[in-house]
Amino acid sequence: MTTTAITSIGSLVTNDPALGDGSPLGLIENAALVIDGDTIAWVGPSEKAPSADTAFDAKGRAVIPGFVDSHSHLVFAGDRTAEFNARMSGRAYSAGGIRTTVAATRAATDAELEANLVRHLDEALRQGTTTFETKSGYGLTVADEARALRIASAHTDEVTYLGAHIVSPDYADDPAGYVDLVTGEMLAACAPYARWVDVFCEKGAFDGDQARAILTAGAAAGLIPRVHANQLSYGPGVQLAVELEAASADHCTHLTDADVDALAQASATTVATLLPGAEFSTRAQWPDARRLIDAGATVALSTDCNPGSSYTSSMPFCIALAVRDMRMTPDEALWSATAGGARALRRTDIGRLAPGARADLALLDAPSHVHLAYRPGVPLVSAVWNRGVRAA
Repeated sequence: MTTTAITSIGSLVTNDPALGDGSPLGLIENAALVIDGDTIAWVGPSEKAPSADTAFDAKGRAVIPGFVDSHSHLVFAGDRTAEFNARMSGRAYSAGGIRTTVAATRAATDAELEANLVRHLDEALRQGTTTFETKSGYGLTVADEARALRIASAHTDEVTYLGAHIVSPDYADDPAGYVDLVTGEMLAACAPYARWVDVFCEKGAFDGDQARAILTAGAAAGLIPRVHANQLSYGPGVQLAVELEAASADHCTHLTDADVDALAQASATTVATLLPGAEFSTRAQWPDARRLIDAGATVALSTDCNPGSSYTSSMPFCIALAVRDMRMTPDEALWSATAGGARALRRTDIGRLAPGARADLALLDAPSHVHLAYRPGVPLVSAVWNRGVRAA
């Protein structure tokens, strides 16, 4: 198996305190790493790097773990430019906009949906994202939800069943009937393609009792819960996520003190995943990352890439937003976009650069990871290795 040494790294983020300076980022200055196949074999000071079959000179630039985007909605068709334009002109966002994408997605062919998915994945990879989760939720029929997950599962293991995105327009007068469908025939058709089950627990979507029924049915089918929680208003989503030991409570924009305390107490099981692209694109209230971190909660950052409320695939952009508007430090934001995302996916093989971890990494055209927030909007990712192969 071929080995590759990346040497003369100005600053290496390992996310392993024991390997570096003792900080959560585990920084090593003047570093090197060795890739063996698809795995990290060695990290340490550049002058101590073992020999390898091939070498790559980082020339003093920073290397970070590949970003772990733990929340996206990439199986869709259609365009919502007009909606965004109207919202930026003063119209408030509501969950009803999802119906526009549902109609376009149902009308699209499998080939069209997959081509759009691949286009967004390539776009994200060029910006350093090496692991992504994505959801169904724009079909809302048994056949359309199952095909969305089938298409997604060909490109990632992190696939989420979100039949409970909104009540299907077909069941507008019978929401209870739709919950029965989501927990019955639709779940049976979708579970073979998914690892996770999710629900949009929000006014205008699903209330606490409906969300509990959907998540418990998914768990009984072998899926692990995640929750769209407390995005648009205060509600039961966070408490439900903690109660059911969901892997993540996502959005977490409107939190009571009890919600924050619950996430802090559940920091080992339930990650608070923050999605600043949604607030940016809707001019909504920012999540208070500082409040969560100071309380002891585990925080992840993700793009929420979707055509309606957060049409960005850029984790560097989300890092800059988190530092500027959510009161995170540059170190915290990078950790949350890498190791935090891995925690939200309950993975230990990604989000870090340590022996035994998957060789997913990004080379920055900068001497430090701090430039991701210091130089917002600048394409700093100059090379990406995914599973040990240079991919971008």
